[in-house]
Amino acid sequence: MKIAVIGQSLFGQEVYKELRTDGHTIVGVFTIPDKDGKADPLATEAEKDGVPVFKFPRWRLKGQAIQEVVTQYKATGAELNVLPFCSQFIPMEVIDHPRHGSIIYHPSLLPRHRGASAINWTLIHGDKKGGFTVFWADDGLDTGPILLQRECDVEPNDTVNTIYKRFLFPEGVKGTVEAVRLIAEGKAPKITQPAEGATYECIQKKDNAKIDWNQSAEVLHNWIRGNDKVPGAWAEVDGQKVTFYGSSLVDNGTAVNGQPLEIPGASQPGIVTKSGLVLFGNDGKTLLVKNLQFEDGKMIAAAQYFRSGSSAAVELTEEEKTFAEQMRAVWQSILSNVSQIEDSTDFFKSGAASMDVVRLVEEVKLRASSCQLQNEDVYMNTTFQDFIQMCVRKLRGEDDEEELVVDYVEKNINNMTIKMPHQLFINGEFVDAEGGKTYKTINPTDGTAICDVSLAQISDVDRAVAAAKEAFEEGEWGKMNPRDRGRLIYRLADLMEEHQEELATIEAIDSGAVYTLALKTHVGMSIQTFRYFAGWCDKIQGSTIPINQARPNRNLTFTKKEPMGVCAIVIPWNYPLMMLAWKTAACLAAGNTVVLKPAQVTPLTALKFAELAARAGLPKGVINILPGSGALVGQRLSDHPDVRKLGFTGSTEIGKHIMKSCAVSNVKKVSLELGGKSPLIIFSDCEMDKAVRMGMSSVFFNKGENCIAAGRLFVEDSIHDLFVQKVVEEVKKMKIGDPLDRSTDHGPQNHKAHLDKLVEYCQTGVKEGATLVCGGRQVQRPGFFFEPTVFTDVQDHMYIAKEESFGPVMIISKFKSGEVDDVLRRANATEYGLASGVFTRDISKALYVSERLNAGTVFVNTYNKTDVAAPFGGFKQSGFGKDLGQEALNEYLKTKAVTIEY
Repeated sequence: MKIAVIGQSLFGQEVYKELRTDGHTIVGVFTIPDKDGKADPLATEAEKDGVPVFKFPRWRLKGQAIQEVVTQYKATGAELNVLPFCSQFIPMEVIDHPRHGSIIYHPSLLPRHRGASAINWTLIHGDKKGGFTVFWADDGLDTGPILLQRECDVEPNDTVNTIYKRFLFPEGVKGTVEAVRLIAEGKAPKITQPAEGATYECIQKKDNAKIDWNQSAEVLHNWIRGNDKVPGAWAEVDGQKVTFYGSSLVDNGTAVNGQPLEIPGASQPGIVTKSGLVLFGNDGKTLLVKNLQFEDGKMIAAAQYFRSGSSAAVELTEEEKTFAEQMRAVWQSILSNVSQIEDSTDFFKSGAASMDVVRLVEEVKLRASSCQLQNEDVYMNTTFQDFIQMCVRKLRGEDDEEELVVDYVEKNINNMTIKMPHQLFINGEFVDAEGGKTYKTINPTDGTAICDVSLAQISDVDRAVAAAKEAFEEGEWGKMNPRDRGRLIYRLADLMEEHQEELATIEAIDSGAVYTLALKTHVGMSIQTFRYFAGWCDKIQGSTIPINQARPNRNLTFTKKEPMGVCAIVIPWNYPLMMLAWKTAACLAAGNTVVLKPAQVTPLTALKFAELAARAGLPKGVINILPGSGALVGQRLSDHPDVRKLGFTGSTEIGKHIMKSCAVSNVKKVSLELGGKSPLIIFSDCEMDKAVRMGMSSVFFNKGENCIAAGRLFVEDSIHDLFVQKVVEEVKKMKIGDPLDRSTDHGPQNHKAHLDKLVEYCQTGVKEGATLVCGGRQVQRPGFFFEPTVFTDVQDHMYIAKEESFGPVMIISKFKSGEVDDVLRRANATEYGLASGVFTRDISKALYVSERLNAGTVFVNTYNKTDVAAPFGGFKQSGFGKDLGQEALNEYLKTKAVTIEY
């Protein structure tokens, strides 16, 4: 058809483009005159295509059509007028002229909310359903017959902007084009609008958007969001007109702490909190406003209302000066009516509009993708100088628009001052647990309390999951470019490296890890893990698959790898930070959000990690940390219907329980890294000194609290006695003591209950007839120390031959020379299959044994050599799923197949 498009704006531009794509001929575009030297987007697009563009200031004068204008319109020969968004009054002579008449897009479900402010009133009235109508134009006000309607849910905290972007704009474009298609096919209905339910409301302007405070919180919320962003609900505060933006309803069970703000006419003062301005309705219920704008156009975060002045200007580096000049050129291109961009040039006072804000944000992303701006950032920094200062602070990671408040526990220890968060971390904030419940975390070196830590309750779990769900579904994390996500994760790794000595010290006092080992492994490998997975963020991809069975054979099938959503992670106490890193890094790289429960006895490095994640710029809700009991927090995470994946490292017994709960609740995806009884086979042709050294490490590394520790050593009989002799000599040289002492080899066990189990474990071995060569006792000193222990003559039926100690206990059994298959049978005669090892100079033997060992990892002539790029995980009752390496990403992704017939 020959179509005249009458309207304006980006919406009009998109409708115009889609109509051309559909094969229609656009015979003319009628839009508004240029403003401040800039053409409307619809005009720009049409002029680029060579389509005639008419920019009439008006179509009527004193109620009568301007004949010159009408004549120019009729000359186009249009068969249909499409009015996607039109702010001008179009004469009926024009409306009725085409053969097919005229259709208009209207952003409400007619007959409800007729008038120019339909979206505003949909929200102001608190409608649960919204939508749009394409109707046939008549001489009434939005009263013509209905051609097509589409509806959507109105979310509780929708604003004019959010519902427009989410539904009314994209679906409205599609709906308008579909309406034209129906007309072309002769299938377009004309449904008379019903009289019942019809409403007409006035145009919302600034002078009638004043807030009446004598209403309920919900009504106030609807008024503020219904006027957000245009025209903006306002009230007088401190003698000036203040406009309110970003309203949301608040859980009224939450305590409100902050500074009171008197608001004339309100039932009680508002409260300026770190989250924003809390306002009260006349029903005592509350709402939260995020941003405020003053009469001079300056917008601030509501949380900053009482902050005096702005922070001191930062001095720009040469690289930052280059960026500033690039942005000056962008401002100049947008504000073409301004001769020169000065530091004092105001973006909006110079004629910029909302569409220019969108462009400016995108221009920044092109030049500095790590600078993630929101539209509000532009509204809050309207002069060029303020804008550049804001961008530079964000690029430096110094953006403190919403200050992170941390109630530290500080200790002077290890020649430094460590600062430890001790509260739950939920939705970007450190908060107390419900009811203020706490527990004491204990230093295993001396048995004294380090500090009180918040003890999460079920309601805290629900809040954390809700925050993670919102961050994934609605927040910027879910929409973020994968490369930008990778940069944030990399920045987090950099911050961890800056704080590595502090993290290692906290790990040492909270878990008993020897400081030098904590620095290299607990913390060092954690940093490497986040850096490794940061690089994977923009390399996650599906595949294209040829399919041959479907007919006709014109098909395209491809797969997409998509994040799971909210993931729960439950980690053990032996490597508190490293276990967090192994799972969380892959989870975040895949695009998920996280609720993590650290082991109750070792929560402190996880909480310090949360602080660093927030300072690295990870959005609120992406990471949530909940210290607490497994029976309460772990169980609730297993049962929670909004958790889609659970990753667990711990005992086989608890892993089975978690797997059952995940299945019964909502069939969560699960990965489990469980117990082990890893065999290490040492043949007589080994390099003896290396086998002794590595054999020692396989058992005593991290004081035996190591999931892949060699739970049983099989030593060929011809070298057995020499091997044991050399091991005992080395054990006697080990220094047991304070993990912060740089010369210490062996620190305390993690906690008292574990120490007691080790004592019982060794007593059982003695009772069964195994030979206790050395150790087997608690060290008589403060703290939870246990002697490195060696057992020989251990028979296959014994308890200590079958069950892991998870401590510094070496279990040695002999095997006869030449009986390779028999020792393999004994090594595999376990329900566990996490790791294994073999020492031999014979490469054929090494390969033969490694093929037949039934374990997820096999070490040959080495042990404990894990790497961030190598997958890690077990077989049988040691669990399933992988940490580390590319395979770990699959644990946090789902695969979608898409098939297209063409």
